[in-house]
Formats: sequence, structure tokens, C-alpha cells
Amino acid sequence: MVLILLGGLALKLPFMTREAISLSDALFTSTSAVTVTGLAVIDTELTLTFWGQLLVALLIQLGGLGLMTFAVLVLSALGLPLGITHHTYLREDLNQTSYVRLMKLVKTIVRVVLMAEIAGAMLLCLAFMPRTGLGPGLWHAIFHSVSAFNNAGFSTFSSGLTEYATDPIINSVIPLLFITGGIGYLVISDVFRQRFWQGWSLHTRLMLVGTAALVVIGVGLTAFLEWNNPRTLGAYDSAASRLTLAWFQGVTTRTAGFNTTDIGGLHDSTSLLYMALMVIGGGPTSTAGGIKVTTVVVMLLATLAFFRRRTEIWAFGRSIGLDEVLKVMALIAIAAVLVFTAVFLMTVTHDGHFLDISFEVASAFGTTGLSRGYTSELNGFGRGIIMLVMFLGRVGPLTLGFFLATRITPRVRYPEGQVHLG
Repeated sequence: MVLILLGGLALKLPFMTREAISLSDALFTSTSAVTVTGLAVIDTELTLTFWGQLLVALLIQLGGLGLMTFAVLVLSALGLPLGITHHTYLREDLNQTSYVRLMKLVKTIVRVVLMAEIAGAMLLCLAFMPRTGLGPGLWHAIFHSVSAFNNAGFSTFSSGLTEYATDPIINSVIPLLFITGGIGYLVISDVFRQRFWQGWSLHTRLMLVGTAALVVIGVGLTAFLEWNNPRTLGAYDSAASRLTLAWFQGVTTRTAGFNTTDIGGLHDSTSLLYMALMVIGGGPTSTAGGIKVTTVVVMLLATLAFFRRRTEIWAFGRSIGLDEVLKVMALIAIAAVLVFTAVFLMTVTHDGHFLDISFEVASAFGTTGLSRGYTSELNGFGRGIIMLVMFLGRVGPLTLGFFLATRITPRVRYPEGQVHLG
């Protein structure tokens, strides 16, 4: 929250923008950058100067990397020891139980971030430099590499990546960056450590299977639903171009938020599909938002166990504890209430198409950044709602739940009662 406020105030400095922007514009842009969302009320290319774009890239990097991880890097660089309190905070932030594994994970995060973003920028230069020149091309490549790896969806082009819709470099490098960033550092660490399926943890296996399934569903249904839509895939003659667009838009939807086609031109059915994918999001301890892939997988496994009359939930030869299932229930319940309340408040205070408003809220919650063109229509209250949803979507609904909850130790054990459900 402090980072958002500082970023918003910094964007008000005269050399950050080509024209004066309101405090509301500055705070919204800062919130969108820190929460790595990508929803924008100002034009990043035309309104922000180089310094403004550099600040946005820095806010994206800090927001995506995680403030706790960044704090460890700063303390390590200064040679300062890490106290027990900092260790505990970081351990919670990265879902780790061992201090040794925690420090290894932080080092892995730094290596992955640097390698991915540098390699991504170098490859993207091949796409941007021929069109925009040496200097601007290099900056576009660096900005998009940072934005893609952190699943932010910000672009230094007013039209997004629509002019590069069929470019093979854009359609391979950008998705590779945001899938790597969105799959989670735990998974990347596991895969680097153990090269074979048998050695991977249950979390890694569930994440990889779940991600693969969502990629196939997203890409397949995008191609099926939009194939003949003249405003999206139908605008291209060749099947290869349509499949390329379906690939990019199908995988970017879950949390990255880049677009190579007109999102406002999507069929209602595709928009509904994208809303579901945005709410699901990416992986825990990643740069992605949403309720997370593993949450949905565990929910499906619990549902399957119920219908099969099993008292245990298991996958890949490992059982999943009741605590995890209760956490999944709490997460989904909080997310559902949050999204519904936000949509309700937006429809009360805004005149607009219900689908456009719902899409905007789902995009904010999943920190995705895709929009059907409704962001510019938001009034002050609407901006406040979307900023709050972006913030809660980034810190995680469970954080809100733990903040509001109080731990009460039961003094007596009550007899079991019967409640009729369903």
C-alpha cells in the first residue's frame, strides 16, 4: 500500500508525464503497476515520458518480485543479517517451512528473474528494433520483458501488441515469459532441482497438469468460439494466423493481460470463458493473481472424492489434508463474495453493459488487465472499487480473511449435529 502511494505521488512529478494527470489517474496507474494488473486509465505510450514508463516498469518489478523477496535482496546486498522476524514474514510470503529451503528459493527467484528478463529482452529486440529503431526498440524490449515476466500486461504501445499479432517472436517469447513467471517459483525450483517427474513434489505435479489443462482449454475454446468472428480471428484469412492469435489470447488471459486482438470484439461466450480463466489465475508464489490453479485442482479432487464416497483426498500417490481443503473452501468463498460485491456496487453506480462491468471486475481480481474498453468509463467511486479489487487480488483473498479472523481455542467439544445440505 505504501509502495502504491509513493508510486502515485512520483507519477505526479512534472517530468514523468507529457501532460498533467490527476491524482486519481496517478494512483490508479500505480495500483495497477504494483499489483501487476495492467488496467490503464491513461495511455502509457502517449501520456508517460521515458521516466514515467521507467517508474511503471520499476513498480511492476517490485510488485511482481514481492516486497519481502526484494527486501531480502537489499539486506543481502548491504551485508546486513536477516532477523528472525524477517525470516518468518518471508517464510509465510513464499509458503516455506524450512529456513534453509527459504534462502535457496530466494536465490532461485533472483536467478530466474534475471535470466528470464535479460534473455526475453534480447529476443524481443529482434521483433521491435526493425520497426522502431535501435534505441526505442531496446526500451520496448526491456519494458515488455519486465511486464511479461511479471504478468503485468502493460505495453508501451497504445494499441497493445495488435500490430505484432502474427509475429513469431512476440507469439513465442512473450507467452514463454508470462507462463514461466505465472507458474510459480516453487515449481521452477523443483524442476531445476529434479529433472524427472518422480522427483517432483505434489504441488509441482498439480501445477503443471493444471496449467497444461487450462492452456489447452483456453486456446482450444478461443479458436472454436472466435474462428469466424470478423472482429477477432475472422479478420485473418489463413488458418495459421487464426491459430496464432488463438494461442496468444488463450494463454495470456489467465493473468498476463496482453492482447493481440480487440477484446471488446469478443463474443459474449468467449468473454465469459475469459472471466473464468482470469479468476482462476496462475500459481502460488508467482507473479500471477486469481484464486490460483492449485486451489481449483484441489476443489475438483475434493468434489470427486465426495461423489466416490471416499474420506481421503489424494493425487499422484500423495494425500491432501483436511486443512488444505478448508483453506480452498475459504479462498473460494471470499473470492466469490468479493467479486459479487464489487460487480454489484459497480452496476449500482455505473450505467453500462453488465458483461463489460463484470469483465472489468474479474480482470482486476485476477490482476490480468484485459478490458472490453470500460476502464475509461469508470467514475471516481468505480476507480476506487477496481483499485481495491486489484489490491486484494494481488495480496490474496486469504490475507484478507486472516486479517479479519481471530483465532479462538474451543473450550468444550460439542456433540455433532445434523444439517441437511444440497
